[in-house]
Amino acid sequence: MQRGFYTIMAAQFFSSLADQALLIAAIEMLKLSGAPQWQQPALIPMFAFFYVVLAPFVGAFADRFPKGKVMLVANTIKVVGCLMMLFGVHPLLAYSVVGLGAAAYSPAKYGILTELLPASQLVKANGWIEGLTIASIVFGVALGGVLVAPKVGAWLLGVDVPYLNTGIDTSPEAAITVIVFGYVIAAIFNSRIPHTGVAMQPMPAASKLLPEFWECNTRLWRDKLGQISLAATTLFWGVAGNMRYIVIPWAAAALSYTTSQAAMLQGVVGLGTAVGAVIASSRMTLDRATSTIPYGIGIGLAAISMVFIDSLWVAIPFLILLGAFGGYLVVPMNALLQHRGHLLMGAGRSIAVQNFNEQACILFLGALYTGLTAMGLSAFASITVFGTIVAFTMFMVGRWHRSNLINHPAEVERLLNIARSDKH
Repeated sequence: MQRGFYTIMAAQFFSSLADQALLIAAIEMLKLSGAPQWQQPALIPMFAFFYVVLAPFVGAFADRFPKGKVMLVANTIKVVGCLMMLFGVHPLLAYSVVGLGAAAYSPAKYGILTELLPASQLVKANGWIEGLTIASIVFGVALGGVLVAPKVGAWLLGVDVPYLNTGIDTSPEAAITVIVFGYVIAAIFNSRIPHTGVAMQPMPAASKLLPEFWECNTRLWRDKLGQISLAATTLFWGVAGNMRYIVIPWAAAALSYTTSQAAMLQGVVGLGTAVGAVIASSRMTLDRATSTIPYGIGIGLAAISMVFIDSLWVAIPFLILLGAFGGYLVVPMNALLQHRGHLLMGAGRSIAVQNFNEQACILFLGALYTGLTAMGLSAFASITVFGTIVAFTMFMVGRWHRSNLINHPAEVERLLNIARSDKH
């Protein structure tokens, strides 16, 4: 791997670490303020909102400027959202601004991989970036859980800055103050990402961006390999994005855990995902990515099994297994999707299309769960619904791919040969 790749990895780790810790702090802030219960799961779709709304623009923006600079600007927007929450803006609104920064960050983060590395290294690179992203989730939710814990929060509040009245009076506010430094560290690494030398693509006129985006979206959904990898990753991230929150009320109901304790269980899922991602990066190749579809069905079945668990020592292996199935599925599927998207329309636009579909799924499922929570749906029922959706939909994606192999064998084989031979 080139040296610039590891700088990208470091920037991604610290930025994602802060994102995850901030979610835990925002949940605890809503709890302490006495906000309605439905506002806690609403944090997830609010974070996804700008991914969906700005999808036609952020991909073109990422292809117009050096992606290291794009990542630096996006990370700065995240800091603004974090400070908004710290200084009294409603957590739902402030967290949506952090989502705005993340929406701009993602096309540059993934798109730069296809500019920096040959196709033969994309699966391995995705293993690295997904593995480090999951590691950041593990440590991020753990960090958030530790920072909002009563003893740590009291210690942070006891730190006195001479001649300065910060107005920070609660544990979540103290936690957010610490989290800001995670974004600052990420920004330092962002500023050191090298220019890849790839020619920048001109930014189309605003009136052309939306039609162009839909053309790219349609092109990827019509591609016989792109459509399968896009369907699989869209579903996986749609459910995974919401499971980040659902684990918290599930742990409260099944294990009588606090937010701080439940955050540690999120880390267990992330640990399993990291293991699955590492295994996939060492064993899988682009042309065999679709063979991981059955693991998507396993994700759904493992999730459903959680409703029968009331012991921590039984929960831990199931959560690790759930995460491992996800990591093994998403790494090769992401790499295949990036490969097809890069060839069809360019790296930034491809990632923007991917983000639009994945975050639209997060937004839809998150809004569904928020509405059901407002009507009194239990955590056990929601996990059953989500697990059933995953298992059934991944089964249908598998049938879709088999139909392509039967009805369009020449086209599928041609695309697989490109994946095997592309060394750009």
